[in-house]
Amino acid sequence: MAQQVYLDKEKLICSICLDLQKDPVTIPCGHSYCVECIENFWGEEQNALSCPQCRQSFTSRPVLVRNTILAELVEDARKAELQPSSSERSLTGPEHVDCDFCEGKKLKAAMSCLNCLASYCELHLLSHFRVAGLKKHKLVKATLKLQENICPHHDEVMKIFCRTDQKCICVLCSMDEHKGHDMVSAAAERAERQTKQGLDRQKVQQRILKLEEDLEELQQMVETINLSAEKSIKESQNVFKSLIRLLEQKCSEVEQKVKSYQMEEVRKVEELQEKMQQEITKLRKTEAELDQLSSTEDHLHFLNNYSSLSDLSVCTDLASFQQAQHCFDDALKAVSEATEKLEETLRDQTTKISHTLDVILFEDFRSREDFMKYYHPITLDPNTVNTHLSLSEQNRTATLTNVKQKYSNHPDRFVERWQVLSAEGLTGRCYWEVEWSGGVFVSVAFKDISRTGTSDECGFGLNDKSWALSCSSTGYIFSHNKISVSISAPQSSRVGVYLNHRAGTLSFYSVSDSMTLIHKVQTTFTQPLYAGFWVWPGGMIRLLD
Repeated sequence: MAQQVYLDKEKLICSICLDLQKDPVTIPCGHSYCVECIENFWGEEQNALSCPQCRQSFTSRPVLVRNTILAELVEDARKAELQPSSSERSLTGPEHVDCDFCEGKKLKAAMSCLNCLASYCELHLLSHFRVAGLKKHKLVKATLKLQENICPHHDEVMKIFCRTDQKCICVLCSMDEHKGHDMVSAAAERAERQTKQGLDRQKVQQRILKLEEDLEELQQMVETINLSAEKSIKESQNVFKSLIRLLEQKCSEVEQKVKSYQMEEVRKVEELQEKMQQEITKLRKTEAELDQLSSTEDHLHFLNNYSSLSDLSVCTDLASFQQAQHCFDDALKAVSEATEKLEETLRDQTTKISHTLDVILFEDFRSREDFMKYYHPITLDPNTVNTHLSLSEQNRTATLTNVKQKYSNHPDRFVERWQVLSAEGLTGRCYWEVEWSGGVFVSVAFKDISRTGTSDECGFGLNDKSWALSCSSTGYIFSHNKISVSISAPQSSRVGVYLNHRAGTLSFYSVSDSMTLIHKVQTTFTQPLYAGFWVWPGGMIRLLD
C-alpha cells in the first residue's frame, strides 16, 4: 500500500515547481499544473502559448479549469505525507536514495552514475539520455554506496583492479604504490569473475542437489531405522511371549505331574490307612481273646490256643511313604535350578544386547569436543599412593622420587609398586586426559586390587582386576591379566581415556591436533573402576583440568 501511494505522488508533482500541485488545473493538451505555476509561466502573454512539457502550442490563452479529481488525489497524498508509517518509510527508508540535484524537497533517485558519482531522479536523469557526452556514462540502480567507488587517497574513481593485492584502485594508484603489479580493468576482472561465478554457481547447485539427495537418503535411513527398530521390538515381544507361553506350559506340566503323583500317593496312603484300621480291629479282638485265654484254668486249652493268638504279623511299612515328601522337594529343587539357569541366560543375553546397542549408538565420536562432553575431573588419592611418589598441584600430579614421602599408614596404600589410584570411582561414561613423561602405565582398576604381594597380584595390567596402557619412548603396550599386546600408534605426550562402563568399552587415545585411537577394550565391568597410574624411574604424570 505504501508503494502505491508513493507512485501516485510522483504523478501528482507539478513539473514546474517540482512539488505537489496546488489547486491543480488542466490545459487542453491534458497536462496539469499548479494554477499559479502555469500562470506565472505564461506571464502576460495572450497568444503563442505552449505546454511546458509537450510543447503543444495554443493560439489563444486557454481557460484554466480546476481538476477536481486531481485535487482530491493531491489532498490524499498530502495526508499520506504526514503519516510516518507510510511516507517516511517510502522517502527515507534504508533503500531510499535522494536525488543529488533536486532543490528543496528531494525526490527519490532512480539511477546513479558511476562516472559523475551522483544519483538522479527521473527528471534530472533525462540529460544522461539526451546529452551526447553523458550517454556513455555508466548508469546503475540508485545506490548509497557510490563513495565505495572513490579512491580514499586520490579522490578518483577506481576503475582498475590490482590482481597482486586483490583490490580496486584508481589510475594514480596504478602509477604509484601499485606500479609493476598485475593489473586489469575492473570491467575485465568482473567479466572473468562473472564467468567463474557461473562455474561456482553451478558447483553450488550441484552441491545443493547432492545434499538434497543425501537428505533424502538420510530420511530413508531414518525410516529404515524406525522400521527395523519396530520390527526388532515386535519380534522380541513375540519371542518373550513365546517364552512366557512355554514357561506357562512347563509350569502346567509340572503342576499336572505333581498333582498326579499327589493323587497316587494319597490313594496308597488311604489304602494303607484302611488296612491299618482293619489291623487295629483284628488286634483288639486278639487282645480280648488273650485276656480271656489268660484267665482259663485249663492248661491244655491254653497251650492249644496260645500259638495261634501269639502270631502278630505287621502289615504296614511307612518308610516307602516318607519318600513322597523327598520327591516333592527334589521337584522343587529342579524347578529352582532351571529358573536360575534361565535368569542367568536372560541376564547375559540382555547385557550383550545392551552392550551392542551402546557401542553402535553412542560411540560415534569425531572430535575431542565430542569426548569432552563426558569429561570427568579426577584427583589422585593420597591414601593409595606409594611412598616414593610425590603428589602436587592439588593431587593432580605424581612424580617418582628417591626420597621416601611421609604419608600416614593406610591399608589402601600400594606398598611394593610405584602406583596410585584416583579418589573417584568411575561408572557410566567418563573421559579424562593425562600428560606423561619418562615411562608410565595409564590404567583402570577395581578397588579391591591387591596393595601388597607380587607384581602379578598388585601390578596394573598383570591381573584380571586391572587394564593398563604402557607409555614410553619405545611405543605403547596394552596389558591385561598378564597378556600384553604391542601397539603401533602416533606418539603423543598426552593420552585420553574414555570409559563406557555400562557398554563395557575402554578406549585409549593419542591426543594432539586430532584424536587417534591407540587401543580399545570390549569386556564386562562388574565393579566401579578407578583410574590408576604406575610411574617408572624418571617418570611423571599430570592429570589435565
